[in-house]
Amino acid sequence: MKMMKIAYYAGWIAVLMTTVSCKKFLDKEPPSAFDERYIFSDVPNATSAVIGAYEPLTHQQAYGSRLSLMYPYDNDEMIGVTNTTAPDNSSRDLSRYNLQATNAQLPGPFQQLYLGIERTNTCIKHIPLMAQYKNGSTTEQQQLRRLHGEALTLRAQYYLELIRNWGDVPAQFEPSIDQPDLFLPKTDRDTIYNQLLDDLKLAADLVPWRNEPGVAADERITKGAVKGLRARIALFRGGYSLRRASRKMERTADYLAYYKIARDECADIMQRRDKHTLNPSFQSVFKDGLDSYKLDPYGEVMFEIAMAVGLTGNLGYYDGPRFFVAGNAGQLGNSSIRVIPTYFYSFDSLDTRRDVTNAPYYNNADKTKTVQTIVNMVSGKFRADWITPAPTTTAQQLGINWPVLRFSDVLLMFAEADNELNNGPTGAAIAAYEEVRKRGFKGNETKIGPTPSTKETFFTALVNERSFEFGGEGIRKYDLIRWNLLYQKIQETRDNYTKMMNRQAPYNTLPQVMYYKTGATAIIWGNSLYQPTPATVPSGYAKANWISAINASWITNVAQLFTPNRSELLPIPQTSLEANHKLTQDYGY
Repeated sequence: MKMMKIAYYAGWIAVLMTTVSCKKFLDKEPPSAFDERYIFSDVPNATSAVIGAYEPLTHQQAYGSRLSLMYPYDNDEMIGVTNTTAPDNSSRDLSRYNLQATNAQLPGPFQQLYLGIERTNTCIKHIPLMAQYKNGSTTEQQQLRRLHGEALTLRAQYYLELIRNWGDVPAQFEPSIDQPDLFLPKTDRDTIYNQLLDDLKLAADLVPWRNEPGVAADERITKGAVKGLRARIALFRGGYSLRRASRKMERTADYLAYYKIARDECADIMQRRDKHTLNPSFQSVFKDGLDSYKLDPYGEVMFEIAMAVGLTGNLGYYDGPRFFVAGNAGQLGNSSIRVIPTYFYSFDSLDTRRDVTNAPYYNNADKTKTVQTIVNMVSGKFRADWITPAPTTTAQQLGINWPVLRFSDVLLMFAEADNELNNGPTGAAIAAYEEVRKRGFKGNETKIGPTPSTKETFFTALVNERSFEFGGEGIRKYDLIRWNLLYQKIQETRDNYTKMMNRQAPYNTLPQVMYYKTGATAIIWGNSLYQPTPATVPSGYAKANWISAINASWITNVAQLFTPNRSELLPIPQTSLEANHKLTQDYGY
């Protein structure tokens, strides 16, 4: 995590840069002018400024917690903190779609994203004005062009997160000090998206590919990440979203133009397998990479948010199985993201992704594991017991990096866009889809069924495949929104969950109880996960209630108060409404 060390040493420049940008003075040459000239006087200081523009991504109000672990839930895979009390105007109400503008979890992320935009705007303005940008040495010019491209890409990420959570938002593309009026109304999201697509097209020409000569192996943005993010934003631009005027989920008539952008960007990345390709092992992406503080040698993780132990990042503590630290008397971890049992059983039994994405246990001090009831199964990709070296602190910030974009997403975005543009999948789209699926079934590739070949059936297969591939990575809810499928999938989940509870087909043969013991590296099951519980208890195995643990309250919890054509977006925080008289509350909030 080299970049985070730089980020914290550069913190004073980031603070200074934000302070400079947010003030206005009557002087012809304000005191801040010297500060800006100093910050953007040479490559090292400009680098510190851009690293400071990365830094808001790492906070608890961003991908350290809220944007990664709270905002993406509930969906048809997993749910957030369950209701054990009355509505508390916090994360429980966020998960249940019971939101008011005064909810305690709204102001922090909203403000944090704008802080990131302010820092990037300052870098985007000043770096191209530096003397070295055009007249410096070849190395200086290359470094400053990269910094400019990184800032453009970071700004796009900040705006994407704002738009997919709040829809139309105030937008500014210059530092606040240059704004004639800081009270801005909402800007139509398509206008913002179009600006971001143009910005990223430029940024792709400014930043290098991963592992080019002179490009360090760290978490900084490279060309593949820029192009992949441009593809993602193009799909959001071409997808469905809740509109202010109609208060309905709609997409624009020209949506195919944006699918073409997505397909072309992904195709470019797919031609550079020397830069980015799939890790042969799905588990290794997480256990041997992210959870072990190592950069992916295959470049599959194309864009990740760098976290620091004890400082940033609740991954593995908030969401994963509980754990022990040597010398600590009790279990640690919140295990607050629960897997919906129907999601666990949507995986094929041969799909290796099932047991990476879903963790059915808590850890014990003696290194054994206790299997939980099926309703207490938790998100599994970010696990404290997979961290190498093992955690030595009881701090909630375990320092696991958050993956924003993986190469498997590039393959599946390509397949989706190609299918839409050609009214059915081409051979290239099928190959991209099958590459992801075969990796999931590693060792059993020949047992995968045939790939659907019509537009509708292939799209359905992609909807499912993206769920198997990206569960717990903060992607599913937003995918379902851009497809206008979120409400439908919530309804299907509740219906199937009810069938499971009532032991109805296709869930009528599942075990009511599971028997298990702890193996050297994993749980050893004493009976089948897919057949009725045997009458005879296997010797030496412990017992965990399974399907028998499901009751109606768990089903009620799933997106309990979701309202279509309203809940797809969040209310603007009340504090922001009070601070800006031109800002409006929409969508029925």
